[in-house]
Amino acid sequence: MLIAGRPDRIVNSASHRAPANRSEQGRQVTWKTDYISFYYEDAPEPDEIAIDPASTALLMVDLQNTYMTSARQHPRWADFGTRMDEIVIPNASRIIDACRRGAIEVLHARIACRTDDGRDRSLSQKRPGFNNLLLPMHDGPSQLIDAVAPVGDEICVIKTTDSALTGTNLRLILHNLGIRTVIVAGIFTDQCISSTVRSLADESFDVFLVHDACAAGTMELHNHELAVLNRIYCQVLGTGELLDFIACAGATKTSLTPT
Repeated sequence: MLIAGRPDRIVNSASHRAPANRSEQGRQVTWKTDYISFYYEDAPEPDEIAIDPASTALLMVDLQNTYMTSARQHPRWADFGTRMDEIVIPNASRIIDACRRGAIEVLHARIACRTDDGRDRSLSQKRPGFNNLLLPMHDGPSQLIDAVAPVGDEICVIKTTDSALTGTNLRLILHNLGIRTVIVAGIFTDQCISSTVRSLADESFDVFLVHDACAAGTMELHNHELAVLNRIYCQVLGTGELLDFIACAGATKTSLTPT
């Protein structure tokens, strides 16, 4: 596993120094045409995106100290660490700032156990290997990275599962907040992000997944999972596109405010 386990056991099948998406190869990514799987090649283009701040929340998933520490300690994870430092964390910070300014609820989720020995963890986090996570909730490795940490009364749910909905009261929180749309970013794309997105979709939330504010163990895993999730469980889009939609929502709200 990444912090307490065996990163050397994970196959690095694609480098994070490779372009994360086609926009980094010189072509502008568009959310309507990229990350399309076999199932949606012949589908009509999706409707235009319009964000309602009052019913939208941002959910940042598992951006925790443990992963950055491991990425800096283990050479096999150096490319992941570079992507996190240069792309994911800066984009996540930009998105958080935009949501705070735009009156969009900012929520967080992190992996942590409530017991020191981790006996309250789910089975998936007790099995040997990468996912064997022992992160007591009060210890430094389980805390969120400072650049994307909660401020004020922003809610953070603690989970011992992949999905941020399973085993937490996040579903109830979203309901109580009147949320219908959830913007998701964080790590790992093919694990906790995928599980969370699927759970949200099954609960009939409209989900936006920000591809360049997420990362997986390799770019191959990252890009594959985005194509699997796109259109059926969520709409995949980029940070720049999301920020434009948020700005548009703010401008629309301002124009409708009586003077």
